[in-house]
Amino acid sequence: MTLRVYGLRTEYLTDPVGIDAPRPRLGWLLGADFRGAAQSACRVLVASATELLAEGKADVWDSGRLASDRPGPVAYGGPPLLSGRRYVWKAMAWDGDGRESPWSEPGSWTMGLLSRADWTGAWVGLKSAHKPTHAEPKPAAYVRGAFRTEGGGRVRRAVLHCAVLGAYELHVNGRRIGEGTLLPDWTDYNVRLHYQTFDVTGEVAEGDNALALLLGHGWYSGYIGMFGYQRYGQDPRALVQLNLEYEDGSRQSVVSGTDWKASFGALTATDFQMGETYDARLEAAGWTGAGFDDAAWPAAQRFYDFKGRLRGAVMPPVSAVAELAPASVVRKPDGRYLLDMGQNMVGRLRLTLRGAAGDVVTVRHGEMLDAAGELYTDNLRLARQIDVYTLKGDGPETFEPHFTLHGFRYAEIAGCGDDFGAADAAGVVYATALAKTGSLETSDPLLNRLLRNIEWTQRGNFVSVPTDCPQRDERLGWSGDAQVFFRTAAYFADAAPFFAKWMADLADAQRPTGAFTDFAPFIAGGKTEHGGDMTYDHTASAGWGDAGVLIPWMMYRTYGDTAIIEAHFDAMARWIGFLRDLRPGHLREDLPQFGDWLSLAEARGPSGLPNTAPFSTTPYDVFGTAYYAHSADLLSRMAAIIGRTAEAERYARLFAEIKAAFNAAYVDAEGRIKGDTQAAYALALGMELLPEPKRPYAVRRILELLEANGWHMTTGIHGTKYLLAALVEAGHEDAAFRLLNQREYPSWFYSVLQGATTIWERWDGWTEERGFQRPGMNSFNHYALGAVGEWLFRFVGGIDLDPERPGFRHIRIQPRIGGGLEHADCRYDSAAGPIVCRWRTAAGRLELDAEIPAGATAEVRIPRRAGRRVTESGADPARADGVRAVVETDAALFVTVGSGSYRFVAE
Repeated sequence: MTLRVYGLRTEYLTDPVGIDAPRPRLGWLLGADFRGAAQSACRVLVASATELLAEGKADVWDSGRLASDRPGPVAYGGPPLLSGRRYVWKAMAWDGDGRESPWSEPGSWTMGLLSRADWTGAWVGLKSAHKPTHAEPKPAAYVRGAFRTEGGGRVRRAVLHCAVLGAYELHVNGRRIGEGTLLPDWTDYNVRLHYQTFDVTGEVAEGDNALALLLGHGWYSGYIGMFGYQRYGQDPRALVQLNLEYEDGSRQSVVSGTDWKASFGALTATDFQMGETYDARLEAAGWTGAGFDDAAWPAAQRFYDFKGRLRGAVMPPVSAVAELAPASVVRKPDGRYLLDMGQNMVGRLRLTLRGAAGDVVTVRHGEMLDAAGELYTDNLRLARQIDVYTLKGDGPETFEPHFTLHGFRYAEIAGCGDDFGAADAAGVVYATALAKTGSLETSDPLLNRLLRNIEWTQRGNFVSVPTDCPQRDERLGWSGDAQVFFRTAAYFADAAPFFAKWMADLADAQRPTGAFTDFAPFIAGGKTEHGGDMTYDHTASAGWGDAGVLIPWMMYRTYGDTAIIEAHFDAMARWIGFLRDLRPGHLREDLPQFGDWLSLAEARGPSGLPNTAPFSTTPYDVFGTAYYAHSADLLSRMAAIIGRTAEAERYARLFAEIKAAFNAAYVDAEGRIKGDTQAAYALALGMELLPEPKRPYAVRRILELLEANGWHMTTGIHGTKYLLAALVEAGHEDAAFRLLNQREYPSWFYSVLQGATTIWERWDGWTEERGFQRPGMNSFNHYALGAVGEWLFRFVGGIDLDPERPGFRHIRIQPRIGGGLEHADCRYDSAAGPIVCRWRTAAGRLELDAEIPAGATAEVRIPRRAGRRVTESGADPARADGVRAVVETDAALFVTVGSGSYRFVAE
């Protein structure tokens, strides 16, 4: 029987380069060839060289034997780590019987530049006199620096650090470095900038070399948000440092400065939202290589030093993650081509073009076609999504934009000649390159398409920040959408590094009052903080600002991460303090708010005070007070987890007071909640706001409202997250499946049946009776209503966490068999390791396979009729190897197991 350690990660990442955590967290997974495997202790070795580590010499840190039943994370505990150094490490573990595992394969991490003094270069770029417009954004800058190697012998190590305000592509000696696009990630550049570190040892040649950067505007100096040209700066700029170490031990640093050269060139206009204009006739062939003659280029301009914090990148970059071939190409009578990619995607087209020098090709993008079969772009608002390419005319030419992404399924191409075909186009899909962690396949093709739609929507909107939409002039990290979707996101992808980064964005955006903003990174200005011509001021909205508390809580439960609680506890406390000062009577009546955004009116109309919100039917005060209570409750729990006992007790008292005020003001003696909406009852149940005697009424009232509305939901993005779970947990699985399987508007399957390949922003984004709705706010790639993915993984796929034991160290395997489904196959690569739940109904019996990772335990719920036999691998479960407990009820058998593979059959 062997326990093994594998899957080493540092700060959520595999072999990261350029981190600046002073005590990196080191984690791993456990594997075993026997049931019930567990870790009782572990040991970590950290060395300065692979050769030393292989010999078992930990010249940096030896943790010694650490008593721990968790496979990390173990915080590095050695001497201070050095700037720019690479460290290698390995781990081993003891199982529950004291047997030693073999040592893991080695992992590594490289520190970034830990002090501002370590950066010795200057910020350089090239200013443009062009005043940008929507139709004609600013050009990209071409920047290069030449150098000669000066050390003794061969280059042993070359590490390049690159900080850019803007967006960039990097080349060393003509070769593109890194797979990312739109580097660096979007942060509030007034506060924090992420730099990237690359090991370029194999790229530096003896003698003459060149570093070259193409600088675009990205989120720094381009059009961002929906509030106009609210830019952090005017022109992109770069700070570059290449540190060389030679075989003889000598060192050399190559840094950006005014000895570098800069020019404008073929990329004459570039903008993230508007698109790009590229004139291939202006290309400077070979400009990224060492042999290029840049004598005619002016010196690069020096910019002021960046006044914010420089931090190493903390998550994978936005990268190409897939390619799609067009599903169809139609030639219009006037010579235009209409491409259907068959999938609403986020990225750009890579085109092969032919023509004469000076021929102009224009590419327009949209998500839908109108009634005439033409590109529908009304919902883009001010975003153009147009790329223009001018041919140089020397044979087939390849065009793919550099610093723009488009949300589209359809593209219109004009000016590409008569011989253009499907083989000349590819859709390159871009997203933050998070590892895929979950899959769910069922017997229902419609449900499988819905699941794919959710995943595609997540992929398209996880672009540096969790954006609401990828096509119109918005693309903001709305916090309300992000928090309702978090659990769904974590099932489909390794969301830990992504949300750890975004929580820092939310903390950077926190106002001096303690208010969290409605989106992050925050774009400060009159139209965001003080209303302007907007209805809302975009700070402190209930359900949005509360994300500052909910995200750390869900990170803890999903990944077992207490560090994120400790890092943001004070910020969370300031948020609760802000709400307490704002509403000392505990009723959160502050307006304006968003409420249960995009909810629909009940069939008979909502009761209570009139609700004037255009997109919410649940009264604001009910909605806001519920979230206030929920945030106070969660902060109390998090305070207890990190040992802040006094605060835990204080926030527990506050939660009790808010809950009492909520019930006194909004809940009558029977249990009816003000507003009497599906969402009000679902939120009150999910947030544990009702006294136990009134919970049955809330469930019953949801069922009555659903029946009165023809078994259609009226919930918005918040109520929808809680509704189906509330029904299942109250024993009404049939009602939850009835909502899931609803095919008429409003429902999930309605959009699928209309051909949707991503989740719509609105239940009524398009209807057969009314066509397109509200083009000013109508996205067809919007993940919030896709939060049903969490419910599908938990109750159809059957894989859920135990709220009392975070990080999936104790797992709930709990599939609900219903809704006409005959089988489901679910897999989730959790923080504890891979989990599988696979079930099938056939010939009057249920077959359920479960796989539990080493180091974890699980409670498996096997639905069955009272008195019917259940076996595990053909035998009585109570006597099976790895089974620890068996509990029987009339509806199910609950079996507690250790790690391993199990096969249950219920007759």
